[in-house]
Amino acid sequence: MESGIKRYDLHVHSCYSPCSNLKPKTILKIARRLELDGIAITDHNTIKGGMAVKKENKEKGFEVIVGEEISTNRGEVIGLYLNEEIEKGIDFFEAIDLIKRQGGLVVIPHPFSFGVIRKSVSSLNEAKDKIDAIECFNGRCFFPWENSKAKKLAKKFDIACTAGSDAHFWFELGNGITMFEKKFSLIEAIRKKKTFVAGTIKCAYLGRGLSLIVKVYQNFFKNGNGMN
Repeated sequence: MESGIKRYDLHVHSCYSPCSNLKPKTILKIARRLELDGIAITDHNTIKGGMAVKKENKEKGFEVIVGEEISTNRGEVIGLYLNEEIEKGIDFFEAIDLIKRQGGLVVIPHPFSFGVIRKSVSSLNEAKDKIDAIECFNGRCFFPWENSKAKKLAKKFDIACTAGSDAHFWFELGNGITMFEKKFSLIEAIRKKKTFVAGTIKCAYLGRGLSLIVKVYQNFFKNGNGMN
């Protein structure tokens, strides 16, 4: 039986998100440097980034998971192992059902993140039987209590914890790590609740500030609205 620990960053954005500049080759290069075993590309409302990184990946034994961070009417939901894109703005419960229909995993990202609107935590209670994991560590959460409350919620629901950097820039990659024994696949580890998490929030303020700048640039200049 294979021994040791696998390390995955399960929340990474690529340049297919309007607030990130990470290109597929850059993501893979940094992931190799960090000696990660896998990453999930979870762009905002698209799987194009995940498909691009997966296509670019040539390293045997390194897993690229196609995911999406979906904007719903009750906050964001991450779908992992997706084959089809899920449109933004749909109903929270419908998004979960669409992920499940694809055989994907449902992860609730940063449920207590400061500044993130979630209409009601009661929605999570209603959906808890269909939720596979709570993101218990997010590298962009400003305050420690945001992640600690997420961990308590996962314990309350008796479901797995995951971690992700929420990276939008190169220096953020690997700031949130989901770990599990090598004898499991990620899916098995999550379903058996055999994951554990680690990370750092030291780059949270810088990363979020730069994301705002990139988003303004994308919307204002690249769309032809800027001054000539």
